[in-house]
Amino acid sequence: MSWKIIQRYRYILEEERGTIRKDWGGRLAIALAYPNRYHLAMSNLGFQTIYTVLNSFDHVVCERVFLPDPEDMEEYQRTNTPLMSLESQKPLQDFQIVAFSISFENDCINVLKILEMANIPLMSEDRGENHPLIMAGGVVTFLNPEPLSPFIDLFIIGEGEEILGEFLRILNHCLEKGLGRMERLEYLGKEVEGIYIPQFYEVGYDSQGRIKYFQPKGGLPDKIKSGRLKEVDKYITQTQILTAHTEFSNMFLIEIGRGCTHGCRFCAAGFIYRPPRMRDWYRLKDMALKNMHKTLKIGLVGAAVSDLPNIPTLCQSITCRGGKVSLSSLRADTLTKELLEAIKEGNSRAIAIAPDAGSERLRCVINKGITEQDIIEAVCMLVEGDIDTIKLYFMIGLPTETNRDVEAIISLSKRLKHHILSSSKGKRIANLSLSVNSFIPKPFTPFQWVPFERVKLLKEKMRLIRKGLKGERKIQVTFDLPKWAYIQALLSRGDRNVGKILMAAHKLNGNWKEAYKIVNVNPDFYVYRKRDFDELLPWDFIDHGIKKGYLIEEYKKAMECKTTPICQPESCQRCGVC
Repeated sequence: MSWKIIQRYRYILEEERGTIRKDWGGRLAIALAYPNRYHLAMSNLGFQTIYTVLNSFDHVVCERVFLPDPEDMEEYQRTNTPLMSLESQKPLQDFQIVAFSISFENDCINVLKILEMANIPLMSEDRGENHPLIMAGGVVTFLNPEPLSPFIDLFIIGEGEEILGEFLRILNHCLEKGLGRMERLEYLGKEVEGIYIPQFYEVGYDSQGRIKYFQPKGGLPDKIKSGRLKEVDKYITQTQILTAHTEFSNMFLIEIGRGCTHGCRFCAAGFIYRPPRMRDWYRLKDMALKNMHKTLKIGLVGAAVSDLPNIPTLCQSITCRGGKVSLSSLRADTLTKELLEAIKEGNSRAIAIAPDAGSERLRCVINKGITEQDIIEAVCMLVEGDIDTIKLYFMIGLPTETNRDVEAIISLSKRLKHHILSSSKGKRIANLSLSVNSFIPKPFTPFQWVPFERVKLLKEKMRLIRKGLKGERKIQVTFDLPKWAYIQALLSRGDRNVGKILMAAHKLNGNWKEAYKIVNVNPDFYVYRKRDFDELLPWDFIDHGIKKGYLIEEYKKAMECKTTPICQPESCQRCGVC
């Protein structure tokens, strides 16, 4: 046991406000693990929310676990110390459950690293009665849990707040009855909606490697119905622990709602979180004002923050009390002078909007629902509001994209710069910051059947943009790395066999290129292959309520460059969720 690590953890705890501490006596001990470093984990509102929810049950003690920072990792290895929880510095083996909260596909490899550091067998089938139950939730797992399924005993599919109470009640019943590990898992899989136990489902493949069948064993359900929070105001989704050591340094985050009305065809959140549910703005105001004694920095987060009714009034109620408001991103067509004034009063110096595509045609394909004029007017308004940095999010590799669409990113950026200069009128000239990322086809979207763009082509498109904007003052461009986007696409679109690649990459210390060579599984089969509409997809066993026929219809409309109206739950039954 390393005293240096214990001291380091105690220092981190001293820097926190809102940490929940509980005595272990007679309680179910759960280690909530985020498969990345503390700095990123504590910036994640979903992780903090589940920590709060689990600790709200009196019979549960929940502590946090993270992938160690490089310095701590070296100390762990030097002293052969098993991975410990933050709060009590107990090894993970002492917990009855290790629960992973996974928000990003590229963090999946860190799940294996954490298990290895805790001396817990990596494969689910190798664990016995004395090992903790390994479970996982988070948006990655309710899009497609299959690449991780060889390593996880139990998945929570859907919004955790809605499932955890029933899960803990049934688990407690199993423990009281003295059921063994496999009996507990089987019982949970049968009795709790939203629970997926991979070991109780058999997968068969055809001669080409496509899934032939996906069958449950022992009377478990054919499909896993995802949990959905019916009343968003029932739970308070806000920062539990404040610390300076995060992306948002001492900012109090509040989720304004779930889902989005706009139905952008590339966006998984716009489909799996249907129907869109906004919190009552009075409730949001109350949440913000009650916590301003902790910090004056309030962050409002959600898929489409500016869609919230009365959002300018909410922002003004914070800023008039000396608070500073930050919004995760804005739609160009919903930015108003009233909202901008409220943001400006909060001293926000950078605002992000997402055109996503450079051309009008491609924005129709993805059903973005904003025009170039919307974007220009929004940028001019931001300049008039003295915003220093205007961030623009774009994607490349979208379905039907041509070089003309890529060149449209360049020409749009130059036109926006011209409008910025024209609108500045002696003011400080705002910076235009472009973030260009590779499009990843996601499950449960109309684009789930399309292939990922070839890495070589993505690099060529990046070179085209870089060359087209070279020497343009006040325009900065950053790109993601196509090789990492390829891995994300593999883990987004893969089946259980991709778990073999994941295991190999872990054993090779993250060398994915070598992992592809030594495993008899072709990653290109999952990444670059177009799927047929009648193909059984790895995630088809999950029921989010969305009709596959609706997604096919949306795909066909995209290919015809036709748009779809926004989601209106009170009057629409198109997708099948309502």
